[in-house]
Amino acid sequence: MIDTTGDADMTEMLRQLHEIHTSGDLLTEIRSRAPELGGNNGGWPGLTFYRFTHPVAPKWAEVKSLSLCIIAQGRKCVTVDGQKYFYDPFNYLVLSSSQHFQAEILEATPAKPFLSFVLQIDPTLVRRVSSDILDRRTTTFGRPVESKPERAFVTALDCNLMGAAMRFLRATHTGADRRVLAPVYLQEMVYRVLQAEQYARLLEIAATQAASNPVSEVISYVRKNMSEPLTVSDMAEQVSLSPSAFSHLFRDVTGKSPYQFVKETRLNRARELLIENKLSVTQISRAVGYSSASHFINEFRDRFGATPRAYCDLQSLSHELRIQKG
Repeated sequence: MIDTTGDADMTEMLRQLHEIHTSGDLLTEIRSRAPELGGNNGGWPGLTFYRFTHPVAPKWAEVKSLSLCIIAQGRKCVTVDGQKYFYDPFNYLVLSSSQHFQAEILEATPAKPFLSFVLQIDPTLVRRVSSDILDRRTTTFGRPVESKPERAFVTALDCNLMGAAMRFLRATHTGADRRVLAPVYLQEMVYRVLQAEQYARLLEIAATQAASNPVSEVISYVRKNMSEPLTVSDMAEQVSLSPSAFSHLFRDVTGKSPYQFVKETRLNRARELLIENKLSVTQISRAVGYSSASHFINEFRDRFGATPRAYCDLQSLSHELRIQKG
């Protein structure tokens, strides 16, 4: 019989070394993105980096959207409805939206400052990724749950989520990576969280938020009517708000104007259709609501750094190379 104990030990050691290396990279990334004490703008909607050099007494704070909180160095306690949640570099926190809470920095020194980032996530992204994991026929999104949902939870930060977070943060640096890769890595982060043991609780938070959030209702409306002309007035009418009030609410929740969201949604869907490679560029432009193919091509190039046809050819070449390597 062959003794594989040594191989197993070596595999585990390599895994631990990989995690240490990745956590060190995360610490370096956040340190460079958080030069000032307190909150630092992350350069991405809903992304904030934090640095503290001393413990901070409990202070009241508020979140407006589903939030993922990851620490690279230090320790923190968040109190929600009297329940304390402790997290550190080995555990991450998820907070539901529209709530007040108390935050306390427990461990921080000038030599080893507290370093973390908080990323607000659209609940509709959670549901969209979930629908790809579960059978659509048995998934009940948008239905109010009978029990009171948890307002927060803490779970272990594994190397998969840490790696996805690193790729996302690095992709936000440059224009092309920001447009093409960052949304993909953001989706991977949500996927990794959904794969953790907290899966049901995250779905519950997202579903409950969607049931009472007019912005989520409008987002669903936009996706169902993407091929039609969509104005701010049309969207505001769906939730019985004035165009002005709706625009302010939409920007507060998503960090984007309604126009910007519609444009990005159309272009992201166009990219999906291009990858499927079943329609012509003209057909795709019409399917996502562009009356002018040339206008569509220009806006696609501005967002993804290549024309639709060039992007499709690049995806096809990449697929062929993967097959050859396989």
